Amino acid sequence: MAREKDADRGVRGKPAHNSGTEATGPTRAVVIVPVLTRHQRNDDETNRPRLTRSADARHDEAVGLARAINLDLIHTAVVTVNDPRPATLLGSGKVAEFAEIVKEGHAEVVIVDHPLTPVQQRNLEKEMNAKVLDRTGLILEIFGERARTKEGTLQVELAHLNYQKGRLVRSWTHLERQRGGAGFLGGPGETQIESDRRQLQEKIIKLKHELETVRRTRDLHRAKRKKVPFPVVAIVGYTNAGKSTLFNRLTGADVLAKDMLFATLDPTLRRVRLPHGTPIILSDTVGFISDLPTHLVAAFRATLEEVVEADLVIHLRDISDPDTAAQAEDVERILADLGVDAGDANRVIEVWNKVDLLDDGNRERLLADGTDANKAPPIAISAVTGEGIDALKALIETRMSGELEELTVTIEPPQFGLVDWLYRNGDVVSRVDNEDGSATIALKATHTARQEIESRLHRKNRQ
Repeated sequence: MAREKDADRGVRGKPAHNSGTEATGPTRAVVIVPVLTRHQRNDDETNRPRLTRSADARHDEAVGLARAINLDLIHTAVVTVNDPRPATLLGSGKVAEFAEIVKEGHAEVVIVDHPLTPVQQRNLEKEMNAKVLDRTGLILEIFGERARTKEGTLQVELAHLNYQKGRLVRSWTHLERQRGGAGFLGGPGETQIESDRRQLQEKIIKLKHELETVRRTRDLHRAKRKKVPFPVVAIVGYTNAGKSTLFNRLTGADVLAKDMLFATLDPTLRRVRLPHGTPIILSDTVGFISDLPTHLVAAFRATLEEVVEADLVIHLRDISDPDTAAQAEDVERILADLGVDAGDANRVIEVWNKVDLLDDGNRERLLADGTDANKAPPIAISAVTGEGIDALKALIETRMSGELEELTVTIEPPQFGLVDWLYRNGDVVSRVDNEDGSATIALKATHTARQEIESRLHRKNRQ
């Protein structure tokens, strides 16, 4: 059974096909979302069934992924697959049906939102006479378009080569062997596939060496940051959860923030001063997604080390998404692969974004359901409107520098150089200028700031 949806055209009112000559436009594509009824996934650690995402949510995500590289979607469909076929995944009837849609719509690309074996991909391309991309291939296409830095480009290329290496069965079907056996009566030589695989492996080794150089450079930068002990706070979450919007809200930066899957690929770091003066380095990272291939995570490990090395991790969730629980589970699984325990309340803060899209009833219900005696309560925010941002900043500062403490200090005239520092790193409650020229200042400061104040006063007294 297939549930079909009419896809929006790249240009409203654009005809399905123009027999005359037309200007080159976006690539026309068909999106197929197979739903395997007998496909039950279990969590590797708990062996419990993983949360199942709804067919509509999978459809919307697949469409979002396709639109992220500006494909013109002429047809989309959710297809229930009771008995996956080893040769084509879909049944022969469905393959023929989609082949006709591709032909009539003059589609050039077919997106199958499911992992395909090399044989399945080759057979579907033959049957539909169009390029076929599975979920991994589509994500790689998006990453390739989004990469801006040298590091990002290298990581995408490495992931793409690892993906391509297992799919050489699709190439060279007309050439069985090359010439070139060793010796006078040498054998037929290596097959073309073996030659291609060898060349790919050589490229992979070269890229790994280049990425190792990038990793060492990142380690040097990280070591320099540690000399000036600014804690690092990394924002992670499912793609399109609003990470870049929150990053811009907290830093005043202008990082690309669009309602688009994988709008941000390369990591961005900015220095931020929290309300009571605590300086931090905030890191915006690539979004996570369900069924992210292992080799893709491995390729981006150099970037994701910013998360591994972070002092505090903000797990940002789009709480307005009906599948937010399944998305959170996917993020927590990838964090676990990186060695980060999402249940560590001392290191991970769960933040619920886009609460402005909820009505009051749903907001209260979700907040009540999200209360867990074993976990810290989530922080509800809207990165767009600014709701809850002050509470989030206060919590980050508490985690980084401790609770606010009240203290009173007397600053002698030779120490007045510290007054400006006190105002920048504490919340001054009152100030009394004394007759002897000194000043008595009552303030609130974090535990870390209090220790720094006492240390600075002690050094001044000794001078």
